[in-house]
Amino acid sequence: MDDVPACPPGAKASTTTVASPSDAAYTAAARPAGPARALSDILRRGGGYGRQRSRHDTSPHFGRVILELQMSDNAPEPRPGAEALSLRTGARLWLFLPPRRHGDVRPDRSVSFLELFYDLVYVVLVGQAAHTLAEDFSWRGTATFAVVFGLIWIAWLNGTLFYELHGREDGHTRMLIFVQMLLLVLMAVYVGHADSSDGRTLAALYALLLALLSYQWFSVYRRDLPELRRTPRRYLIVMVAGTVLMAASVPLSADVRLVVWAVFVAAWCSAECVILIAWRREPSYHVVSDSMVERFGLFIIIVLGEVVFGVVNGLTETERSTLVTTTGLLGLAIGFGFWWNYADLVSRRLPRERGHSLATWIFIHLPMAMAVASAGAGMVGLVEHATDHRTPVAVSWLMGGSVAMMLITTVVLLPALADYDHYPAAYKSVQVALVTAAVVALLVGWSRPAPWLLALILLLLLLATWVFAFARWLSQGSLINERSAA
Repeated sequence: MDDVPACPPGAKASTTTVASPSDAAYTAAARPAGPARALSDILRRGGGYGRQRSRHDTSPHFGRVILELQMSDNAPEPRPGAEALSLRTGARLWLFLPPRRHGDVRPDRSVSFLELFYDLVYVVLVGQAAHTLAEDFSWRGTATFAVVFGLIWIAWLNGTLFYELHGREDGHTRMLIFVQMLLLVLMAVYVGHADSSDGRTLAALYALLLALLSYQWFSVYRRDLPELRRTPRRYLIVMVAGTVLMAASVPLSADVRLVVWAVFVAAWCSAECVILIAWRREPSYHVVSDSMVERFGLFIIIVLGEVVFGVVNGLTETERSTLVTTTGLLGLAIGFGFWWNYADLVSRRLPRERGHSLATWIFIHLPMAMAVASAGAGMVGLVEHATDHRTPVAVSWLMGGSVAMMLITTVVLLPALADYDHYPAAYKSVQVALVTAAVVALLVGWSRPAPWLLALILLLLLLATWVFAFARWLSQGSLINERSAA
């Protein structure tokens, strides 16, 4: 992150070399486009040393050739007829290209299979955390879930933003992500008992993950010009401090360790939010893209999966009857309501580029995703107590609070959208409706009706907010799922 792009999108930076006389005849129009021919071009110029060189030359000057290719942030795709590369040369290009610089944003890129694979690991992590909450609806259990979920989300955010802003489709990036996935899978083993002795191992693994992520951010930082390093330096300081703090929590007792983790989550989010606001106060280039919005939406899909798991687990572990099954299906429909409201009010809508708006859009996704995941955990208790006359206190508050949190975070997020000013009347009236529904959800959670009735009322609240939003958009001459051209 820096205040001025080190390399504008579409531009290529390269090391300064001394051209050979033969370069004059090798005009830009005649230069091949593929990486192989680009390499051949550089080698034809002797890597800047004014003499002919073989493609298979492995002398020390080859490092200069690789460096020149590395400094190109937008290597062209190979075309038919490109010269073949040797295995040695190809391996070095595949494994040692540096990450993209700040400013080299790919606005038209699509979410890759590698990113989808990476997100699958978080399905397991979130599932383990939610399963533990489903077994312990106490205040301690809820607090532990919130802290652990915060750790998971911070790890996901770092991995996601690094790939979005700096990642490449090469072997080096893939290996780094696979190492992250290895650590994340090991963390999933210990997440379920994070408030016990397993927390020590979890803290150690998390510190290693932060160290790896810090190295990745540093690999970008060191490529930036010295005068452009202020913002990435601040980001790195926070990352390193977080790594040290998590490592220091390893020998602590379980209770103290959870407090340290909570401090880390709150401090990290606060510090990085301030850094982001300062960085994007006067943005000199765009960082928001459809792929970034899609990645955040995919994480909401991940936590929505916990609603499905919660219903299935509840029905599996309970003696099934018409009432139990109906309660489970009503609970699943609450997940549909979450999806419907997020999909039409938030998903596929770009946030503003400015600091406060972008920071709000990014960090409000943490409590929003946490609310959906906690609702998934609450589904188990809701179904298990389907035959009770009143919903247990903890389950009722968890369900009502989760729905209220989802609605309130949506209210906070909406003004951060780029098209908010295109439909100000519609958005503001929808915000009022969402706040009203959130208050009612809390009152329903406090009143503790029968589980089936609790699920039905919460579902109707989510349905009512969407129907109201749908009608408001129609009054503006548009369908709610149509994205503005802003």
